[in-house]
Amino acid sequence: MKKGKCLRLINVVKFEFLWKEDAIVIGDKKRGLFIGRFQPFHIGHLHAIKTLLGEVDELIVGVGSAQYSHTPKDPFSAGERILMIRISLEDERVPASRYLIIPIPDVNDNRLWVAHVVSLIPPFRVVYSNNSLVKVLFEEAGYEVKPVPFYHRDMYCATRIREKMAKGEEWRNLVPPAVVKVIEKIRGVERVRMIAEGERH
Repeated sequence: MKKGKCLRLINVVKFEFLWKEDAIVIGDKKRGLFIGRFQPFHIGHLHAIKTLLGEVDELIVGVGSAQYSHTPKDPFSAGERILMIRISLEDERVPASRYLIIPIPDVNDNRLWVAHVVSLIPPFRVVYSNNSLVKVLFEEAGYEVKPVPFYHRDMYCATRIREKMAKGEEWRNLVPPAVVKVIEKIRGVERVRMIAEGERH
């Protein structure tokens, strides 16, 4: 490894440690982190956030894979997803002081991913995830990781919702009303169908 690259890696690890220490000494607020792609944001996600807010004072909702849009797996942009989440929480009368919505681009190096995430958001104490890799990476970095409560996962699944959109099936009952409005305004269903059609040719 070149000297410059080695020094950058050391600095990233050092920054992550100091940031985590800051989170520990902040005694007046317990902050948690919940990362998802939210493609799209659905009722299961909304239920999870409301449940997690019962455990922390403030929840960071990380919009993962923020740099991607207009692909079969990630049809909606980070800005569109943030809007879906924010308006849905407003409709549920969740105080804006209880959450932060922050875009988190991917970095294709698992060794640096946690430090990358930490560098983008305020200090936090606990991570909520059902992803085994995310769990391992954050636990190895010294964070507490708790599972996200599932809510009718067989019904509320973003992959299934995208498939329904692509096939012209009913999907509106699976997402909050605010998400329906956003998707209709941006012609999201037409986008999903066009992307799916392009994949078949």
